Amino acid sequence: MASISKFPSPHKRDTAPPSGAAANTLRPPSAPAFPASETGRQRDPRLDFFRGIAMFIILVAHIPDNRWTGWIPARFGFSDATEIFVFCSGMASAIAFGGSFARGGWLIGSARVLFRCWQVFWAHIGLFFFVAMSMAALDLSGAFDKSYVASLNLLPFFNDPMPQLVGMFTLTYVPNYFDILPMYLVVLALMPLMMGLERIGLWAVASACGLIWLAANPYVIGLGPDGLSLPAEPWSEREWFFNPFGWQLLFFTGFAFMKGWIPAPPVSGVLVAVSAAFLLLSAPFGSWKVFLWLEAWNSDLADAIRPAWRLTGEWREKTDFGLLRYAHFLALAYLSWVLAGVGGTHLIASGQSFAARVWSKILGLVTKVGQQSLAVFVFSMALARLIGFALDQTDRGILITAAANLAGFALIIACAYGAGWFKSQPWRVKR
Repeated sequence: MASISKFPSPHKRDTAPPSGAAANTLRPPSAPAFPASETGRQRDPRLDFFRGIAMFIILVAHIPDNRWTGWIPARFGFSDATEIFVFCSGMASAIAFGGSFARGGWLIGSARVLFRCWQVFWAHIGLFFFVAMSMAALDLSGAFDKSYVASLNLLPFFNDPMPQLVGMFTLTYVPNYFDILPMYLVVLALMPLMMGLERIGLWAVASACGLIWLAANPYVIGLGPDGLSLPAEPWSEREWFFNPFGWQLLFFTGFAFMKGWIPAPPVSGVLVAVSAAFLLLSAPFGSWKVFLWLEAWNSDLADAIRPAWRLTGEWREKTDFGLLRYAHFLALAYLSWVLAGVGGTHLIASGQSFAARVWSKILGLVTKVGQQSLAVFVFSMALARLIGFALDQTDRGILITAAANLAGFALIIACAYGAGWFKSQPWRVKR
């Protein structure tokens, strides 16, 4: 994302993050909450559609040296596919866990969140060891002229495994490529706190989210650049690439919209125009790709904009989730919500034309991927490295790269259907 921490880096912060993004949907407060698919009732198609789109972008973004990464949303603005993933996860969590808190009370709801954290933790551990094993197997073969272990900055783990093994299980060793699930886990763990504060009032929830974000971003009130964070490795001061204390703001924004704590904004021509103008005019300030296009067209204008990159560094930072990323994503989310229509009606094709049938098929595939986002995400992160290895054995031509990406798409779709099949437990006797 431009990936979910695509490049291993020894640096603490992502000082000039590539960005851009896709968006999501908001629910009018008068509409009923859409229950999770596991209940057997209908689920808002917009949530799974946009989350599915994010999964495809994430795969493209994590394939090493992939030509297609030049055209993902992360290249055209402040926010990127990480925002889609986190915002949609917040919305999905309101569906999946909100009912547990309402029906079973705070303890039962918290227990269900704890169980989900347990699942995410082991997904993280399993992903790390599978990818590490795969890269080690390639290096041990001796058949290649590069170290795949080194390409993921995993040499510290293999050179001194005992402290790093402890670090993996205590989340004090979080390599860059493996940092999204730990962030998601910590943000999930904050949900019982927020649901407890809801009993005091929504103002308490909003205050807690704001204060936690501010603790991660003290520069906003002039307290310096270093805020609340978590250590990513024992031998340096590098923090988690995705600081959960910053990113929780976006997660609970999505959560609040789906819970009805925040009313959906009106469909307004003025808001559409303002959102579109912000996305367009901010592009040279948030995307090096767009900035270089502008520089080629008008170097004087580019020279006038260039100082803004330094001045806005903290405000567009990815690690602690700067406010420019937040504003950019909300603008894009609003436009996507308007385009999707109430209840996602604009996404659903009507009629029996060839185009309508093709779109319905595409919608079904993307939605299925969105429904199984955790399984697909873990699978795609491992798959991306293997596709990158396969591309290393070619000249990475346009057609070969396209074939590799499309094959990856087919495989994550297959993963989604496979995960759905296993979740349905077809071996159980139905009465």
